[in-house]
Amino acid sequence: MRQVREFLRSVWSEPRAPHPPRRVRMDWVLLAAFAALGSLEVAIRRDLPWRIASLALCIGLLPTLLWRRTRPLRMVVIAFGLLIANQLAVMATGSASPGLYAMVYMVLLPYSLFRWGTGREAMIGLPIMVTSAAVDMIRSHARTGDVIGGYAVLLSTMALGAAVRYRDGVRLRELDEAKLAERERIARDLHDTVAHHVSAIAIRAQAGLVAASARPEAPVDALRVIADEASRALGEMRAMVRLLRRGESAELAPSPRVADLGRLAGASATGASVEVKLTGSFDDLPSSVSAAIFRLAQEAITNARRHARHATRIDVEVTADETSVRLRVTDDGQGAHAGHSTSAGYGLVGMIERATLLGGTCHAGPGPRRGWTVTAVLPRNGRTT
Repeated sequence: MRQVREFLRSVWSEPRAPHPPRRVRMDWVLLAAFAALGSLEVAIRRDLPWRIASLALCIGLLPTLLWRRTRPLRMVVIAFGLLIANQLAVMATGSASPGLYAMVYMVLLPYSLFRWGTGREAMIGLPIMVTSAAVDMIRSHARTGDVIGGYAVLLSTMALGAAVRYRDGVRLRELDEAKLAERERIARDLHDTVAHHVSAIAIRAQAGLVAASARPEAPVDALRVIADEASRALGEMRAMVRLLRRGESAELAPSPRVADLGRLAGASATGASVEVKLTGSFDDLPSSVSAAIFRLAQEAITNARRHARHATRIDVEVTADETSVRLRVTDDGQGAHAGHSTSAGYGLVGMIERATLLGGTCHAGPGPRRGWTVTAVLPRNGRTT
């Protein structure tokens, strides 16, 4: 019993699913389609005693589909509440039910309630829908098979909505983890760079103290170098404090830079060869931007070697101007090989996250002729967001 209470308490406190879409074009198409189906059914069915009432009920409940995602419980209460009232009225008068087969669209409401609503809303709406189904079966003197089939359809739509909700929740958590992992890698690169600058400051200060007795100008030279290194370190620190990093040991060495892209060039025993072309000046590029370009190119090359079918060549082009640094990675694989965006896991998500944090953009898609193309543009000053 305790476990059941804990389960019900957790379901009750379940928050609303994030980012429910509002009315889209397909909603209006559904309304038009079911209105047309209801009108056609009224026109061809001869067993309907209340044609106008049947059509009015069918069309009157159609607008609930427009708000089924943003206000799922309210739409369930309105739609199924009216159905219960209608069924009770039919039972009281002893007349036939004016229901239409076109009202099958009602199954979208329990699906939406469990897909988009809070746990509290789902638990409130569940007995309302079950009661509506029970009243209808009592009124129609349904057989056991019809009762089982009716509740199977109702529960299946609820289960489907909950399953889709769970799947999307898992995907969102994986996306968040991929973004967090990329932030950690960025922060690690920045930490290593700052540690390198601080080490240089300490070494230069010690050297100036040792040489002060022999060369009076040595402390002045040391102070100039220290000031320059300190300015760079502070700049990197300002970027680092905006990012998240869990405690890990770091090497006292600078992170990979654009100049290190040459290490990725050449043939590979497990994939296509890589050609690297650098255009522009990269000497005064901030370490955060330089490291980001290297990491983006490295991830794009890894994805191309893994997923580009029959690719023989991967071209990496990096161009720097006064305001930005542009990266373009292309391969000559067959087709668009969409596996880059799926089979590659969440590598593309991490690439986009890294570029966005530095105020830039990153896009991936099919090449103009063949293969896959990854492009990234980062501001040269390394602005963080």
